Amino acid sequence: MPDRGPGGPSGPRISVGRPSRRAKTLLMTVGALAVLAMLFVMFAGFWTDWLWYRSVRYTTVFTTTLWTKIGMFAVFGLLMAAAVGFNIWLAHRLRPPLSAMSLEQQSLDRYRMGIAPYKKWVLLGVTALVGLIAGASAAGQWRTWLMWVNAVPFGTADPQFGKDVAFYAFDLPWYRFLLSFGFAAAVLSLLAAGLVHYLYGGLRLTTPGARATSQATGHLSVLLGVFVALKAVAYWLDRYGLAVKSGDFKATDNWTGLRYVDANAYLPAKTILFFIAAICAVLFFATLWRRTWQLPVIGFGLMVLSAILIGGLYPAIVQKFQVQPNEQAKEAPYIKKNIDATRDAYDIDDAKVSNYSGESEASNEELRDAADTTASIRLLDPNVVSPSFQQLQQVRSYYQFPATLDVDRYATEDGEEQDTVVGLREININGITERNWINDHFKYTHGFGMVAGKGTEVASTGAPAFIEKNLPPEGELAEDGYEPRVYYGEKTTQYSIVGGPQKELDYIAGSEEKTYSYKGDSGVSLGGMVNRAAYAVAFNEPQILYSGAIGEGSRILYNRTPKERVEAVAPWLTIDGDPYPAVVDGRIQWIVDAYTTTNQYPYSSRTTLGETTADALTDGQRAVIAQQNRVNYIRNSVKATVDAYSGEVKLYEWDTRDPMLKTWMKAFPGTVEPKSEISDSLVDHFRYPQDLFKVQRELLTRYHVTSASQFYSGSERWQVPDDPTQKGNAVPPYYLSMKMPDQEEQTFSLTTTFNPSGRETLGAFMAVNADARSDDYGTIRILKLPSNTTVSGPQQVQSRFNSDTDIANEINILRRGDSEVEYGNLLTVPLEGGLLYVEPVYVRGAGTNYPLLRKVLVTYGEETAFEDTLGEALNAVFGVEGSEEPPAETEEPPAGEEDTTPPPAEGSGDATVQEALQDAQEAFEAGQEALGNQDWDAYGQAQQDLEDALERAAEAEQSAGGGGGSDNRNDEGRREE
Repeated sequence: MPDRGPGGPSGPRISVGRPSRRAKTLLMTVGALAVLAMLFVMFAGFWTDWLWYRSVRYTTVFTTTLWTKIGMFAVFGLLMAAAVGFNIWLAHRLRPPLSAMSLEQQSLDRYRMGIAPYKKWVLLGVTALVGLIAGASAAGQWRTWLMWVNAVPFGTADPQFGKDVAFYAFDLPWYRFLLSFGFAAAVLSLLAAGLVHYLYGGLRLTTPGARATSQATGHLSVLLGVFVALKAVAYWLDRYGLAVKSGDFKATDNWTGLRYVDANAYLPAKTILFFIAAICAVLFFATLWRRTWQLPVIGFGLMVLSAILIGGLYPAIVQKFQVQPNEQAKEAPYIKKNIDATRDAYDIDDAKVSNYSGESEASNEELRDAADTTASIRLLDPNVVSPSFQQLQQVRSYYQFPATLDVDRYATEDGEEQDTVVGLREININGITERNWINDHFKYTHGFGMVAGKGTEVASTGAPAFIEKNLPPEGELAEDGYEPRVYYGEKTTQYSIVGGPQKELDYIAGSEEKTYSYKGDSGVSLGGMVNRAAYAVAFNEPQILYSGAIGEGSRILYNRTPKERVEAVAPWLTIDGDPYPAVVDGRIQWIVDAYTTTNQYPYSSRTTLGETTADALTDGQRAVIAQQNRVNYIRNSVKATVDAYSGEVKLYEWDTRDPMLKTWMKAFPGTVEPKSEISDSLVDHFRYPQDLFKVQRELLTRYHVTSASQFYSGSERWQVPDDPTQKGNAVPPYYLSMKMPDQEEQTFSLTTTFNPSGRETLGAFMAVNADARSDDYGTIRILKLPSNTTVSGPQQVQSRFNSDTDIANEINILRRGDSEVEYGNLLTVPLEGGLLYVEPVYVRGAGTNYPLLRKVLVTYGEETAFEDTLGEALNAVFGVEGSEEPPAETEEPPAGEEDTTPPPAEGSGDATVQEALQDAQEAFEAGQEALGNQDWDAYGQAQQDLEDALERAAEAEQSAGGGGGSDNRNDEGRREE
């Protein structure tokens, strides 16, 4: 019988033996494979980065950055490990031979005995941990090191200490890093040494008698002395730090630099505290001989008390009893220093400010003539017409245009230059009918062609008047020939694999698919298994490793947006939020503006780039990429290009005087090409960057004033107005060819308006010469209106437009049939002493998804006109007959599409109801035919033609009934009054 316990029969015995040799081998193999997999994942990230930098020929950026980080990690990691490890070892060596017999020491014996066999490993582990943490932190300061070691003087001294600005921009950040590292080493060493002394009896908390041995006292006193000595150095650097210190001040937000209390209280206080801390440090070091804490403790207490009284209480007394009773007079010299430094740091010191009456004494005839020569009014709003480009020039659903188009300049057939709205037809994989890995990454790899429309004209239908269009490209640019394929673009974010056995879709001509195989040398070769495996891991796509679509000649393209390519090859630059394309010497080039910045310019007030550059049009795609979001110095020092076909990145020196750029060019030699290498054809398309202009206009709301008293009072402060059609968002600046009062001819400019603070009237108009070919490039001109002006600002003009009864009636007519009205950019033009406002008005018809220009609003003084064309509106607002306008162009349908557009009518008043209804019937029949053929592009065009015909029928019927004539008579009577 088996043994039975009190609880019943005993269960079977389970013998637990050691793992078999086979199991051990299996576990070791699995562990080794896991380690190898982790190592390969780490290797894949490093290797693919190296391959990418090699493909764009910027390996020096990769190696310089990498070795700098490794060097910083190694040096400061070892220094921290050595400091902490040495003090742990020294504390252990200075331990007392015998521990006092006490309950405290008896409880510590267990820890001492537990650590004893592993003392070396504990020491190595602790030092390695603090070394790794310190090294990783130091590696993040690679920019600080490179700026310090390659520093170039600014040639400008600060007004307080007389030191070159380079000291604050390059030296002071490095010294502060070293100081913070020293503090961290001292504190960690003090904590580690104190813990070891306590563990081995050198320090006693509860044991009667002396609290510390003489050895522990000497050791810890030296560490405390080092800490206090570092504090003395900190006090000395704080003196210079006052010149770049930000704080609140009623005269301006984000004040930077010394004020009266800083110069007369904090500065002497910091000097006194430096000497007190130095003496206190000597007292701590003296304990090596005196073996007593008495004097150091007294000195430390004196330092703390001095910091409270001298560093805190005394400045408060000075501020209360000396500054506040007469603040303006006391602060005036320091306000002046802040004004001068801020204007210099943001390059606005040469802004030309002139008074402008806002009222004209010219006759109506003179004003009408001047309106034609003062500005080329851009009616095509790049922020509105993207859907029109999309509908009329998308051609296929797998192409797309950016939501906001760009403004550039191209020559017309007669050689005259004109403002042009441009956009690239980029690939859109979300529009592919059948989504799969091959289609997404092998077949649909690139966009095709630039589309450009005249800025100052539209077609008779209200659509853009294209000078470059269709597939394959047709137009003025295509006649000269250019590479139209777009492998790199703002919307091209996915990777593509090109050049191998799998053919790419180039474009469709009629019903025929044209294929293509990439012939450039961009991207990284996938010929070897190591590269394929690395990218399979990097992109988390195993098919890259074994797919038959990859073979001889296959290359992978990624990091394809212009901003991320420039940021990667120049990680020390801040990137403008709006790259724009241009056809240059037969290639589509993305032009990217880049900035050098610092937040260490003495006395210059800081600004936040993310907030300052935001406006009604900013979205995630157009946001600035900032290395430092808070800055107080900025220069457009680099112009970069990215080839849309090859992805080649070039950096060109633009500001040849910028010491920040010179410093980075020393750090990364050969990465930035000299300005002399920029071709004339490329300069033709350079323009003044928007983000820099936004920063400057924000600063000029306050710093257009150069008088300290006016600046302090704030009486002349301006504000950037809200976009009148998008409340709560700043109005964006607009590119416009125009001439200011002191200019003899039109210049491509970037413009904006200001309101007086808290008011909606017009305070000032600002324009900068944006034509890079001009000797006057970058000159800021400001027309300052009288402070008591009643000239309407943009919001008031829009309000007047919205509240006008006759205009409101016409708007209601445009909205008939669920159509939507969209307002374009409200452009402001100084004209013969007054201000001319022009706003295009678009209509998005019911059933269509793109806007067409239908009306133009013009306001000058108290007169407002709302007409079909700009010429008619100008004639109406000035009450004169202008020159005959050239006939509007008739827009042709994209290549490969049936032309279902009926002949345009001369005008709504001339068209008969019968003709319009006949056009509607023809458009309906064309739509039904396209629907049967499943030709969706032709069907969409037919629906638009039907909508247009019905609108013309309604307008013709109303004109026949006298409604339109009544509105016109009312307009004429109002103008006569």
